[in-house]
Amino acid sequence: MLEDRATAAPSATPWPAAYPKGYAVVDVETTGLARDDRIISAAVYRLDARGEVEDHWYTLVNPERDPGPVWIHGLTSEVLAGAPLFAEVAEEFAARLDGRVLVAHNAVFDWQMIAREYARVRREAPVRQRLCTIALSKELGLPLPNFKLESLAAHFGVVQQRAHHALDDARVLAEAFRPSLRAAAAGGVRLPLLECRPLTEWSDRPVPRQATGGYGGYRGAGWRPSRKRPACPYPNPGRYEDGKRLKQGMRIAFSGDTSTERELLEDRATEAGLHVATSISRLTSLLVTNDPDSGTSKTVKARQFGTPIVDEAAFGQLLRDVEPADEQP
Repeated sequence: MLEDRATAAPSATPWPAAYPKGYAVVDVETTGLARDDRIISAAVYRLDARGEVEDHWYTLVNPERDPGPVWIHGLTSEVLAGAPLFAEVAEEFAARLDGRVLVAHNAVFDWQMIAREYARVRREAPVRQRLCTIALSKELGLPLPNFKLESLAAHFGVVQQRAHHALDDARVLAEAFRPSLRAAAAGGVRLPLLECRPLTEWSDRPVPRQATGGYGGYRGAGWRPSRKRPACPYPNPGRYEDGKRLKQGMRIAFSGDTSTERELLEDRATEAGLHVATSISRLTSLLVTNDPDSGTSKTVKARQFGTPIVDEAAFGQLLRDVEPADEQP
């Protein structure tokens, strides 16, 4: 584990009183993307109300299983063998998060991985709100070619040194978040804060050390989030048209198995301003399914109503560039 402290001159930007009092910029590296994957390293940069760095912290975590895509994160079983278990760093990790807004790039993923780790040790992470820097970039209208971390970093002149290393990714994000936060404050932008609800139940099942299905292909643990999805604030603009962009307010339904867990896809859709529907009707804008010929009630109704259908991969691409809703009169 590593800790350091830094100070910087305070900004002269007038500051909205409603903005949070502190932030925890977080990055976690994991064994994969599925619900029973594990954290193998974590980093937190604590920032004050105006985005100035207070300190940072980093730790490896022994996942007690195969480390997954070593070619991405570079952490082998040998490297992780002597690392602490999550239960052994949970208290210190929590102290870094306590009372702060969790900030991450694609924050729903980092939050869910963290929430599951705490559920495994029968604790709750002391996080009540999260802020996704992808959503903030969209709110600010940043001219980015895409919403990858490296594009956000390049926009603000932040140099990446070790991509997919939790400590460096957290540093890069903290340095890019500070000017984003100042721009939001200067423009009176309402920060896209979302509620974090802890998991209330968790059950572990054995996970093979070399599971089939590759990165993110592990299955077997069950979890239930304690949450009620917020209502979509935008009107439904109608059906999705092939070749065009999704638009905020569109009603999106999901059917069948997905390689990325369903809850994560639904949260990504919600954060993009889409309405996640639990059923198909004539008002549904789009059905996402990897098996359109499965004969499920949703796919049958979608064909009956003429609802457009795309697969998970296409939906992921569409989520990268969702058109803003029309301004209300």
